[in-house]
Amino acid sequence: MAQFKRSIRDFRDIAALIAEETGQANDNFATAFASDLDGVRFGRGDEEMTTDMPDAMQAQFAVELIIATIFDVLRDTRLERAAERIAWGVVHSFHRVSNEWSGIADKAVREVQDLLKSVDGSEIHSVELEAARDAVAFLDEATDALACMRDHAAATYRVEVGRPWSAPKATLVSSKRTHAVIQGTDYLAARRQRRIGQHHPEGPLVVFSGGKRWSNYRPIWKALDEMRAIRPRMVLLTTAQDAGADAIAEAWAARTKTPLVKLGLDVPRWGPKRAGFVRNDQIARLQPADAIVAEGTGVQAQLVRVLRSIGIAPTLLTLYGGPADWAC
Repeated sequence: MAQFKRSIRDFRDIAALIAEETGQANDNFATAFASDLDGVRFGRGDEEMTTDMPDAMQAQFAVELIIATIFDVLRDTRLERAAERIAWGVVHSFHRVSNEWSGIADKAVREVQDLLKSVDGSEIHSVELEAARDAVAFLDEATDALACMRDHAAATYRVEVGRPWSAPKATLVSSKRTHAVIQGTDYLAARRQRRIGQHHPEGPLVVFSGGKRWSNYRPIWKALDEMRAIRPRMVLLTTAQDAGADAIAEAWAARTKTPLVKLGLDVPRWGPKRAGFVRNDQIARLQPADAIVAEGTGVQAQLVRVLRSIGIAPTLLTLYGGPADWAC
């Protein structure tokens, strides 16, 4: 019997083939790429056409292929060390485009608000308002889909590299995220303004901080698992170091889908010697429910003292399993 051979031309065809063999898209993509709109008119003049959302399975697997293929091609070659940086840039591209579309959606919302303020009952105004509302609906759906692709690209990056992808600045917030990463500055602002939602996740705040010398993830993950068993709705706050104990804790948050707040150092304002201690005071003012501190520098030791001063007895971890005299 002659065997049918499918023509493979691009990533979309490869993704479609994998999707057919593996079943269906994950829940995040199925939700993000679902549409309440019958179709959207796209283009200008004679070029206008009615379009639908991309296929969820194809989008999911295309994202995986884009990231994973970079590592597969460069692994065990002279360019292997470049793979991580290239993949980081690809995820960042998803991030930038997602943010751009989110900004366009916000602008469209303001246009609707302006039209609502100037209602005059005319047919022209009604048509304009209806078109503006349709634009918002389209942009909201598109923004969710792009954010979902960004989040999945970041998750694939984490699988390949072994630590979470982090944006260079600003905040990643997506209703379809597999885990939440909220920059500390946004979290502080949200708390001051009593905002709720994605920028201010609900749940007891658990602080984690540790030194950069940590490479053994097991004691850190064990302590975090035990903390989560006690506080299942916990929000994890780290001191945002990109290596060592903090990076290990952030990988745990990604694995367990625990909301994560990263509170970094404001070195330009406070200087390199003072910034860590100022941040410790900021952490105390957030009134955390609990804390885990892994052996590090004098900043971690001072954080332990600050936490004890507000009535919190943090769980202490030592690099080599000895007594926690470093925190005295």
